[in-house]
Amino acid sequence: MIAQKIRRIVAIGVVASVAALIAALSIGVASVSASAQRGKLYVTKECSKYNGTAGSFCTITSSDLSRILVGSTVVYDQAAGIPKDMLDSNVVLDAGNGDRAVGRCTLDFSTGLGLCTFADGTGRFSGFQARVEVSYLGGPDWAWDGTYSFTPRADR
Repeated sequence: MIAQKIRRIVAIGVVASVAALIAALSIGVASVSASAQRGKLYVTKECSKYNGTAGSFCTITSSDLSRILVGSTVVYDQAAGIPKDMLDSNVVLDAGNGDRAVGRCTLDFSTGLGLCTFADGTGRFSGFQARVEVSYLGGPDWAWDGTYSFTPRADR
């Protein structure tokens, strides 16, 4: 009788230990996946098709974030030059198939420096947020260097 009680207590202890281990592992996995949803971002784009008018665009030539595909476009909604030598425009980062991020870019053409921020998107860009500094690389080439995150819908 006492042996049965001891076995029962040990069995309950083992079950409780296994449950605690599973819970700890689940928290660890959630932390790893959450940390995978933010990081540094570096993108280059080629702007030979950008002519300063509303609707002109640049094409992504490299990206260290797999959701931003090479060949994606950055479409500028407003014309450049108002104020003079500047761009201040809504933008759409378009990877095709309904995968789009929306944001805003401001650029000083006299210095070749600027800032783009992205607030959300659709498809692969759902919950996308980014803040990138813009710099001129030469010729038609520009760079974005900054940070990004993806916020799951349940957390917003």
